[in-house]
Amino acid sequence: MKDANKGSAATLDGKGLRIGIVQARFNEDITDALAKACLGELETLGVAAEDIDHLDVPGALEVPVALQALAERNRYHALIALGCIIRGETYHFELVANESGAGVSRVALDYRLPVANAILTTENLEQAVARQTDKGRDAARVAVEMARLLAPTGRP
Repeated sequence: MKDANKGSAATLDGKGLRIGIVQARFNEDITDALAKACLGELETLGVAAEDIDHLDVPGALEVPVALQALAERNRYHALIALGCIIRGETYHFELVANESGAGVSRVALDYRLPVANAILTTENLEQAVARQTDKGRDAARVAVEMARLLAPTGRP
C-alpha cells in the first residue's frame, strides 16, 4: 500500500541539500513570482540560502544549457527550471515549449540529477498568473523529494 504522506511538505527535509535554480527572464513578472514562491518553499523545507545558486537566462530555450552547466559542476543535489511560455499567434510557442521541455529532461537523464521543471506553458497570461505561486512551490518540493530519493548517487 502506498504511503499517503510520503513526500508531503511535513516529511520533506531540505537541510544540507545544494540546489541550483535557472530562471528565464522572458515573461519576467511571472518568472519572478515563480522564483519567489520557489525560494520561499525551499526555505520552509530547510534548504539554507547559501546552498542555493540562482541564475537567470534570457528565455526558456536557454534554460537547458544553463542547467547543463550547473550539472557539470557536480555539486548540486537537484536543479530547478523556472520559466513561462505563453501561446501566441505563431508556431513559436510549440517550438519553445517542446525544445525547452526536452532539454530539461535530457539534462536530468544525462546527469542522473533531479530537475524540477516549472517552465509554465499556458494559453494566456491569466493562466500563467493563476499557476505562478503553486508551481513555484511545487518545484521546490519536487527538487527536495527527488534529491532525497536519489541521495545514494554519490552527490555531495
